[in-house]
Amino acid sequence: MKRPYFKQKEQQDGTQRVVSNRILVLALVIVSMFLVMVVRLVDIQAFEHAAYLAKQDDYTSIKQYTTAPRGQIYDCKGRVLAKTVPCHNMVFITPNNVDYEDLLIYADRVGTVFELKKEDFTQSELKDAYLRYASLLETSDPAYNGMDLLTEEEKAQYQAGEITSSKLRQIQLAAINDEKINSVETRDLIQAAVYERMASNASTGQASVIIEDIGDEDSAYLIEHKLEFPGFDVDFNGWKREYPYGQTLSDVIGSVTTSTEGLPENLAEEYLAKGFQLNAQVGRSGLEYQYNDILSGTSEIAKITYESNGLARKEIIQPAVKGHDIHLSIDIDLQQDVDAVLKDVLTRLGGTENRENFYSLFTCLENPNTGDVLALSGYLMDPETKQLSYYASGNYTSLVNPGSCVKGVTVYMGLSEGVVTPGEVINDEVLNIGGELLGSFTNHGLVDDVSALSVSSNVYMFNIAMRLGGYQYVSGQPLGITDVSGTMNKMRQYYSMFGLGNETGLDVPNEINVYAAGNNTAGMILNYSIGQLDTYTPVQLMQYAGVVATGGKMYQPRFLQYVKEVNGDQIFDINEVKLKQELPSENTEYLNRVQQGFRACVADKNCGDPLYANEHEVSAKTGTAEVNEWTTANLVGYAPASKPTVSFACSAPTSSVNNQALSGNVCTTEVMGPVLDRYFEKYPEEK
Repeated sequence: MKRPYFKQKEQQDGTQRVVSNRILVLALVIVSMFLVMVVRLVDIQAFEHAAYLAKQDDYTSIKQYTTAPRGQIYDCKGRVLAKTVPCHNMVFITPNNVDYEDLLIYADRVGTVFELKKEDFTQSELKDAYLRYASLLETSDPAYNGMDLLTEEEKAQYQAGEITSSKLRQIQLAAINDEKINSVETRDLIQAAVYERMASNASTGQASVIIEDIGDEDSAYLIEHKLEFPGFDVDFNGWKREYPYGQTLSDVIGSVTTSTEGLPENLAEEYLAKGFQLNAQVGRSGLEYQYNDILSGTSEIAKITYESNGLARKEIIQPAVKGHDIHLSIDIDLQQDVDAVLKDVLTRLGGTENRENFYSLFTCLENPNTGDVLALSGYLMDPETKQLSYYASGNYTSLVNPGSCVKGVTVYMGLSEGVVTPGEVINDEVLNIGGELLGSFTNHGLVDDVSALSVSSNVYMFNIAMRLGGYQYVSGQPLGITDVSGTMNKMRQYYSMFGLGNETGLDVPNEINVYAAGNNTAGMILNYSIGQLDTYTPVQLMQYAGVVATGGKMYQPRFLQYVKEVNGDQIFDINEVKLKQELPSENTEYLNRVQQGFRACVADKNCGDPLYANEHEVSAKTGTAEVNEWTTANLVGYAPASKPTVSFACSAPTSSVNNQALSGNVCTTEVMGPVLDRYFEKYPEEK
């Protein structure tokens, strides 16, 4: 049966309405989308135009960082120890659209035109250049990619994937010697070395310094012939570091990387974390490294964009701000005087008869009332050539056997613990401990705590150590100390109260503290009491003398006194005098006995004639330590005795044979007399 007509008509109308509604909705959606797009375009064009231009600029440009001129380092009287000198540098920024062959051509052109020599590159750079040269050889060449530098076993391991690329490079660099470097034609080697400098910052877009301190004529030539040297330019804002006093205090002051070196490899990760760029000139060692953040200033930031010809265009967006100056406690005149004394002594006596193993000498001085280090000097002698090497930093990076100079602590400990009393007399004679005979260098007879320090009685110290361990000496009986570890720990606690065995906190990198011997036997307790066990740095010995000098106050030694505005008078920071610790006031009487012992050592001529003859009443304590068949000589002290302004330590490791031919303590006979004379010439005692 057919449907009625009106029903068909109704169905068609409904379908049309649905379609119409859908078309209407779709049209509204399309119109809305166009409206949103129009509004967004208006917003971009009218309101956010500048922001998007800035983003586009960021995406198409590179920020370049140039190290600011470095602050200077001065001594306590305003003399420049490290200064920044302006210089012109040839720099290179890799142009766009250049290939490897182009860069090699430019490198050869620079090396040839500007007459570079092997001596213009470091040994490390020449090794890198050798490997670069080897990479350019024919693949059939045995030296291709430096494979000739490997042993057959290493080649097999590398081919088997057992040696990584980084390890391979380490092996190759270690195998490159002067013979290998000299086997390459000079022009080829220099081309490779220049290329390495050019490529050093290619991935970052930073400028690479190709020639530091380029001459005026070469600068003018480069500027006139820039089309022949794409990417090369002259940076007229370069600088280099100079040290007017040469070797004097050189290893303590340290050094700065050159503009061609950038970040030192061993410190790169640390400096990168601080925001420095790979091409930054930074402190490599010593105080230059310790205070790099103060000295380095704020880098120049420039925007590098590339023109249609591929060459870079530079626009400075943040000018460089020079670093701050630092002023040290060092008196460079006194420092040079101390250097001269040590150099003379070691030159004359090092390696001579009965001093065949005397090859190092150290001395350091400070103001015990502030911790200001006034001078510290050190030298090493080459046993074969007898040539001297400067080693002032050895005062805090090397350890010496202190010997008897630490007996002042032993006496203070004995009095404080009540195992001896002030003025108590003990007979200094040979002791028989379980059949082993122990004594002083000579029998001194009856000595008290003060005279025991003057004559350096071992026996007095042995009695203190035995009593501290709960044992009363009986001739012939074995050493009856039961709590060896506890006794040793207590002794070390007392020694640390004078700064022995602890880092002093001197503001330098790489300070070491102590070698604490692990042989904790009863006999070692006796050795410890006379300075024949643990080893300390000369700076620790100087700090110990300072504690005695000040009546028990220990000030942290320091080089930095204050930070000053560049070329101005404003002081930004003062390194305050820091009292680290103080001996208990109730034990002042016991420290006074130690002070009397130090003064008696000089007054009784037991610390040598030069100190006895000094008009400024020196107080001191000698120390000799047996090191196998040799003897290490030491001397610690301060002056003037009544109002100390200087404390000192001198160490001469293995400076004499250890037998009846024992030579005099060079610290007492040769070193500290002249050193103190020079000190008081510059710092007369206030009357």
